[in-house]
Formats: sequence, structure tokens, C-alpha cells
Amino acid sequence: MIEKHRMNPKRFMQSNEVWKPNRNSDLEDDMLSFIYQLAHEYEQEHGFRPNVLYLNRPHFAQLQGQLAEIHNLGTMSKLLGMEIVLEDDLTHPHVAWSTVDWQRAVAV
Repeated sequence: MIEKHRMNPKRFMQSNEVWKPNRNSDLEDDMLSFIYQLAHEYEQEHGFRPNVLYLNRPHFAQLQGQLAEIHNLGTMSKLLGMEIVLEDDLTHPHVAWSTVDWQRAVAV
């Protein structure tokens, strides 16, 4: 079972209720802050943290750029507290909770 949560990027850019980023609040420049906000809103709405982060490849590249010192996907996933799933057709990142053991899942 997967429960997805999407956030309106415009709402994030106008909000500083959880964490004010060091740089400007533009989604393009601060993917990590956007992901943190998504996870926080999901937890507030559902009562538990998400464990899956869905990104398209350009968003993943932005995240990698912000976490340039982390070269291992497993370490990045552990830092975020979520497994990372890449889907090319996504418009915006979103988070979910899943019972799937992603470390044992096979990519096709």
C-alpha cells in the first residue's frame, strides 16, 4: 500500500513555517528544503513520516548537487530517511509511505 502526498510548490515558496532555507526559497535552488517541507507536511497530516521519495531525474540531479559530498545513494537515502524512487514522468517531487522493502526490490 502506498499513500502519496503532493505539495503545492507555490505554497512552499511562500511558507517559512518549518525551516527557512539559507538560500532563497526557490524550488530550483533548494531541493533539500522542499523535500524536508514535503516530509514535514506528510507527517503532520498522517501522523508518521514518509519512507519513500519520488523524484524525476532533473530533481534528483539538483538534490545530488546540494549533497555533493555524498557519493553513495544508500547514504543519501539514509540521510533523508526515505528510499529514493526515480520516475521520469513526474512533474513535482512527492513523498509516500510504503510497506515495500525497497532494498530488496528489483529495478526493471
